[in-house]
Amino acid sequence: MAVSALTPHSDQPRSLPLREARTRLTQLVALAELADTVTVLTRDGDPRPVAAIVPAGAARTRAQASADADRLATVTSGWARRLDEQRRQSGARHAAELRAVRAALAQAWAELDRRAPRGDPALARLRAAHADLLAD
Repeated sequence: MAVSALTPHSDQPRSLPLREARTRLTQLVALAELADTVTVLTRDGDPRPVAAIVPAGAARTRAQASADADRLATVTSGWARRLDEQRRQSGARHAAELRAVRAALAQAWAELDRRAPRGDPALARLRAAHADLLAD
């Protein structure tokens, strides 16, 4: 069943058989131009779309679509490079901070070993908790 071209704009594009679109072409073009309406054309008796009448601003040539895709790829790769660089810098900062913490912890343990009595169980538990930072 054909949908009237004068129905209110909806989210779904209207669909018309090619025979009806031929008789209403001027009206459909005006709707596309003035109301940004998309009309999908079908062959008579076949619901599958074969063409569409779209507003000129929505129509993209293959060259324009390809240029947009290339521009998007360029921008995306630029951001990917920036993110990789930030990740690398963050990793380097983290490694430097971890080295500083390990050095400070080693100094603290050296002082504890010098001052605390040997065999203190609380000190042994604390040393075990720091084992992952002290190994290196």
